[in-house]
Amino acid sequence: MNEATLGGRFTFPGTSLTVHRIGYGAMQLAGPGVWGPPEDPAAAVAVLREAVAAGVNHIDTSDYYGPHVTNQIIREALHPYPQGLVIVTKLGGRRPPDKSWQPAISPEELAAGVHDNLRNLGLDALDIVNYRVMGSGHGTAEGSIAEQVTVLAGLRREGLIRHIGVSNVTAAQLSEAQAITDVVCVQNNYNLAHRHDDALIDDLNRAGIAYVPFFPLGGFTPLQSSTLSSVAGRLGSTPMQVALAWLLHRSPNILLIPGTSSVAHLRENLAAGQLALSPQDLAELDGIAAASALQH
Repeated sequence: MNEATLGGRFTFPGTSLTVHRIGYGAMQLAGPGVWGPPEDPAAAVAVLREAVAAGVNHIDTSDYYGPHVTNQIIREALHPYPQGLVIVTKLGGRRPPDKSWQPAISPEELAAGVHDNLRNLGLDALDIVNYRVMGSGHGTAEGSIAEQVTVLAGLRREGLIRHIGVSNVTAAQLSEAQAITDVVCVQNNYNLAHRHDDALIDDLNRAGIAYVPFFPLGGFTPLQSSTLSSVAGRLGSTPMQVALAWLLHRSPNILLIPGTSSVAHLRENLAAGQLALSPQDLAELDGIAAASALQH
C-alpha cells in the first residue's frame, strides 16, 4: 500500500499531524458488544500490525471500548509507536458492569478519562481527543457542550491533550465548541443513505477541518443495498468497498476509520482507496440518498 492507495493525505488544521485518508477504527478489537477481551487476542494484535505495515497512520479508539481493552491491545501491538502514527481517542462515555453505554461528562470524569487513555495507551499526551456527545443513540441531540469542551481546553493547556475534536454533534454545538477552542475534526454518523451532514461537510472542507464518518454502511434499506450491490458487482468489488470509495470521493476532508477484527477484511477495506467510481456509478449511488429522503 502507498499514499495513493490509502486515499491520499490530509493534515489536521493548525497541526503537524498528517495522515492517510483511510485509517483504522479499533472498536471491534474488543469482545462481543464491545465488552471484555476478544476471543482471539493474537488476531487483534495481528490486525493492528498489518494495518500499520500497510501504511495506516490514523487509529481511532476510546478507553471505554472494552472498557480499556482496545487501548491495551493497541499498546501491546504497536508500542513504542512508529513515528507519524496519530492515535485519536474520545471521551464522554463509560461502560458500567451492566455493559450499557452511559454519559461520563462531569469535569472529574473527563479528566479521569484522559488519564485512563494515557495510562492504557502508554502515552504522555494524546494527539487528538474527541468529545463524544451522548445524544439519542447514534443520533445527535441539541444541548450545550460548553462545559465539557472548556474542560478539554484546560487539559490541553496542561499538555495532556494536543488537539481537540467533537463527535455526534449538531452544527450549533460545533460552533459553540469553536468559540472555546480550535476544533480539528468532527466525527458524525454519515453514509450514502444518511446524508444529513452534507452542508456541514462542505463548510468544514472550506475551513480545512476533518470530517470522520462513523457507520459507513449503517441504516440501509434493502432497496438501497441492492443499488450498492449492483454497482459493486459491476466493479468487481464489495458493497463496503464501494461505500468507502464513495465517501473518499464525496469530499477531500473526509477521513475513513473502518474497523474489523480480521486481517482479510482489513485488506478489503484498505483496497477501497484504489477503487475508481465513474460518473455513472456516482449518479446511481447519489440516488440512494434521494430514495432515502422520499421514504422519510
